[in-house]
Amino acid sequence: MIRRYENRLVHSLELALNSREDALDAAQQAFLSAWQKLDTFRKDAAFYSWLYRIAHNAAMTTKRRKTLPTVSLNRTTSANDQTIDPTDKDPAAAPDHQLKRQEDRLEIRDALAVVAEEFRAALILKEIDGLSYEQIAEALQIPLGTVRSRIFRARKELNEQIQRTKAE
Repeated sequence: MIRRYENRLVHSLELALNSREDALDAAQQAFLSAWQKLDTFRKDAAFYSWLYRIAHNAAMTTKRRKTLPTVSLNRTTSANDQTIDPTDKDPAAAPDHQLKRQEDRLEIRDALAVVAEEFRAALILKEIDGLSYEQIAEALQIPLGTVRSRIFRARKELNEQIQRTKAE
C-alpha cells in the first residue's frame, strides 16, 4: 500500500504544505491512520481519494500546529528530471533550457503557495494527481460544483500571482 501511493501522496502534500519535511510527516501519519482504519474503507470509493482525505486532514493538523511560517531550503530537482548529455544536439537538452524549466517550476511553486488553501488542494488533485472532478469531490468531501468552482478560482489566482511576479 505505501509503495504504491507514497510518492504521489508526498508530492501532493508537499505542494499543499510548502515543506517536504512536513509532507513526509503528514504522509507517514496518514499511512498509519489508514492502516488503523482500513476496516472503515468503503469499497465503493476510490482508495486514493480515501487515503488523500486522511492525509489532507493530517496535513492541516500539521499546518495548524506550526505557529511561524517556514520555508523549505531543500529545493532540489525531482527524481523525474533527466540529466543532460553534453553531446545531445536537441535544443531542449541545452543547459539554459533546463535552467529555464527549473526556474519556471519554482515560479509556479512559489505562486501556488500564495493561492488560498481550499483552492490549492483542488487544483493539486486535478493537475498534479490527475484525479477526476468526482474523485476530488469525494476526497475533499465537497459537492462537485464546488470542486469546479475552486479549480477555476485556483487557476485564476495562480495566473494573477504569476503575472504580478513577472511585473515586479
